[in-house]
Amino acid sequence: MTDDDATTPARVRNLPSRMLSKAAMHADRLVSEGLAAEHARKWHFAVLVALTETGPASQSTLSRCTGIYRSDMVAVINELADRDLVERTPDPADRRRNIITVTPQGRAHLRRLDEIITQAQNDLLAPLTPPERAQLAGLLTRLLDHHAKGSGPARRP
Repeated sequence: MTDDDATTPARVRNLPSRMLSKAAMHADRLVSEGLAAEHARKWHFAVLVALTETGPASQSTLSRCTGIYRSDMVAVINELADRDLVERTPDPADRRRNIITVTPQGRAHLRRLDEIITQAQNDLLAPLTPPERAQLAGLLTRLLDHHAKGSGPARRP
């Protein structure tokens, strides 16, 4: 139990939405702190994963597949390029657009970030057994899929 939970009424403390929010904040802190130790951010990780999994892409494609705003993507790519983790080349089909490619250094960096992300997940889920972790992931997936489809309850005006 956290310090603030000692004085929080049980009816509030036990709300699933509150517990999810608190767990998400804790997860975010673990991931952010772990990545910061490697001079990285969640956005760096997302871009490197996307490029590794799908291959070279334009900045707008990366923006769509990572959820990073296009205006923020330029800064993320600049940060990665300054460290030789990605390279930009003009798109042969449209010289106004750049194609971003992960470099060998970027792949090595991503392997280290994967280790950090794995450790953060293990720290977050430490009290759960492997079957409980799988069950939690399945339940969260169902919740997210349900709400992504917009099939939740109708909202009041």
